[in-house]
Amino acid sequence: MTFQPRMQNAIEGFSVVGGLRRRNFNGITADLWDVECGAYAGGHYVARDPRLFILLDHLGRGRPSVKRSATAPGAPQDRQASPISYIPAEMELWVDIREVHAMRHLDVHFDADVVSQRLMEDIDPQKLREPQLLFFDQRAMALAELIATEIASPTPLHDLYGDGLALSLVIDVLKMVKTPPRKRGELVSWQLRRATEFMQEHCGRNIRLQELAELTGLSQSHFSHSFKASTGVTPHDWQMNARLELAKQLLRDSDQGLTAIAVETGFSDQAHFTRVFRKYVGTTPARWKRSKCE
Repeated sequence: MTFQPRMQNAIEGFSVVGGLRRRNFNGITADLWDVECGAYAGGHYVARDPRLFILLDHLGRGRPSVKRSATAPGAPQDRQASPISYIPAEMELWVDIREVHAMRHLDVHFDADVVSQRLMEDIDPQKLREPQLLFFDQRAMALAELIATEIASPTPLHDLYGDGLALSLVIDVLKMVKTPPRKRGELVSWQLRRATEFMQEHCGRNIRLQELAELTGLSQSHFSHSFKASTGVTPHDWQMNARLELAKQLLRDSDQGLTAIAVETGFSDQAHFTRVFRKYVGTTPARWKRSKCE
């Protein structure tokens, strides 16, 4: 899957040497920049996806100064002590650069959903939201140097080489540890979340098993068995329960009649609604409504 980063910036004082060099991987894009800097260079950046900003080299007496806003105090970015920053999606980053003649840096943007799917594990949302500015990690720097070498090479190796390096870099910086293995046959967390969110959103219509299987990248049979192993109920029963929960909400909080509620919650008519409601809830919609209004 080709992933294109989405970034806005307002910068000055930079002159790109040799043009942008970019490699697109599965859900990850790595950009290698060589820039010459004027007497003052800098500005601010904001991206719609999380990214890593890694200083590989700089020439001159000064150091880039990195900060969270235009008025915040900056902290120096140094190749030896503080070259790496993780910037969450939609977070502005400001940079002021004086007495630096040239810089080389690597920007690695990634789609968190695609990376989660590839790893078959969710990325901790807290780690995605929390910035990590100006730190050193020997393993991450080694990976960054290998990625930069691969991008700059006129004869790059197989795509899987660079892809593996970029994915390893993201895993290392976010400190993604392996979770305990799930029970045999269960859906992984992103598959279960995607399926249940889809069924919740569309519970008022009949959802085909094929739709759910395609959402999770499984065959219909595999999805059906794994969904039941994960939830204890079939996809049909899960959707029916979601539909009945919506019906209960309408019975309790609205003045709509049974026919209108039946239509709104995806039943063919009032008789069908009543029959299914009694089967799953143990009483009729009318009696349930009276019991809640007494």
